[in-house]
Amino acid sequence: MQLVQTVSFPEPQLLADLSPLPEGLRGVVWDMQGAPDETHGSIDGVILPYINAGAVLGNLGKVPDLKFVQTQSTGYDGVREAAGQGAAVANASGVHAAATAELAVGLILAKLRGIDQAARDQQAERWNPQRRQSLADRKILLLGIGGIGKELARRLEPFEVTVTRVGSTARTDADGQVHGPDELVALAAGHDILVSVLPLNDNTHHLVGEDVLAALPDGALVVNVGRGAVVSTEALTREVVSGRLQCAIDVVDPEPLPAGHPLWSAENALITPHVGGNASAFEPRILKLLKRQLQALAAGETPANLVQQGPFA
Repeated sequence: MQLVQTVSFPEPQLLADLSPLPEGLRGVVWDMQGAPDETHGSIDGVILPYINAGAVLGNLGKVPDLKFVQTQSTGYDGVREAAGQGAAVANASGVHAAATAELAVGLILAKLRGIDQAARDQQAERWNPQRRQSLADRKILLLGIGGIGKELARRLEPFEVTVTRVGSTARTDADGQVHGPDELVALAAGHDILVSVLPLNDNTHHLVGEDVLAALPDGALVVNVGRGAVVSTEALTREVVSGRLQCAIDVVDPEPLPAGHPLWSAENALITPHVGGNASAFEPRILKLLKRQLQALAAGETPANLVQQGPFA
């Protein structure tokens, strides 16, 4: 049974890139800046914009009888609530894994080897060689073992590091031991680098808080490429501004970081503006996923990556 017949696209180019749509599906362009109007007709499914989707989520409630919502991001903060329990919600798990893992490696290397400081020195025409930390022989505490976590662990292997993985529960999988979140404080004390690729939910909000950060050894590096609020910004700021810890973060809470925030000027901080998945790998991979999702909808099949079942339960 085909539950979804009309799908909205956030911009014309995305609809053009995916046309012709599978037989039985109709596509309309709705930028979600306001309620859909009579030109859109009856909308059953919505593809959210990739950039600033959170700013327009409230308008999902203006779609009567909404059945399906597709994000273009791995994270789905607030989407289920905005869509309502009657709608299925799917994320873009896997699309951003390679690019986000790449950025995490880049942030680690840049901060450990002082590349950020070298860039500042270059602007001042200052030759300032120093002995820095290498990535080799570091002990890395990796929070998150989903798609991004797997890609990051794979990319870290050639660097001769020790990786300890933490998941939602303690268990053993095909790659070995997975520790539970209740072990974080004890584990933090024995690691040089903490990397979070975790999504945000009730269980992960401020999971990396004052106690975990305090347990990390002096000089440890905190890297976050998952969701900002997984790490307590207040606690992280205290540790970084004091000079005890370093951080290299692509996400923060709130975003963007307010003007004048102490992390902006902290020498121990390296900040990128939430660009983990926003790379050249994004477009071909999101198009491939969306084509599969549209084909499933047209065939009356359950789409992939559901984080809320809705009518597909």
